[in-house]
Amino acid sequence: MLSTVANNDELLEALDYEHHWNGLSTPMREDAHDLSAEEKIRMVQKNFKEIMLTLGLDLNDESLQDTPRRVAKMFVNEVFKGLSPENKPEIKLFKNNYKYKEMLVERDITVYSYCEHHFVPIIGKAHVAYISNGYVIGLSKINRLVEYYSKRPQVQERLNEQIAKALKEVLKTEDVAVIVDAEHLCVKSRGIQDTASSTVTASYHGQFKDPDKRREFLNYVNLKNAQ
Repeated sequence: MLSTVANNDELLEALDYEHHWNGLSTPMREDAHDLSAEEKIRMVQKNFKEIMLTLGLDLNDESLQDTPRRVAKMFVNEVFKGLSPENKPEIKLFKNNYKYKEMLVERDITVYSYCEHHFVPIIGKAHVAYISNGYVIGLSKINRLVEYYSKRPQVQERLNEQIAKALKEVLKTEDVAVIVDAEHLCVKSRGIQDTASSTVTASYHGQFKDPDKRREFLNYVNLKNAQ
């Protein structure tokens, strides 16, 4: 077991943790997408097995013997699938034939992410608004963009800005606003163990920098203190 851990340390040292970073990007190594999903699952399975053995768990027990594989598949195919660009939703633009010029608000979008500091859940809601610049997108695509950026190790501030940036690029407009209101299990289940608090982050762009537009958006989503 120790030799396996040592080999893993040597591998990480050789990779040197080189990553892309521009302030909004999730920190990723340059070779992050070289391995197939199945190769990643095999590596995570092997390493998670070592973690469980180090904790003293008996993997011969019927309840635990398949856990490393289950966790590996969950990490790669589910909770961290947003790390793979191939999972980014394809979004088609439509002309705003209805000439709708007011804000469109999609509220209470489920956010289920993972804190990158402790790898425990961040659970909450996102509220998104935009004002058409001549184009619109299907409503479900907003939800899919929120999900895509949520399904990776995250910091809430970054998640908020990634959603806003993606929407501005897709819709070809600066008139976008995003609020995320979420509970962090790293606060609830460890450390201070505060089960009552939540964290609110907001990102306002274009017309939403105007106090009246911002107030209108907040009224729609029933938030009074995110100005």
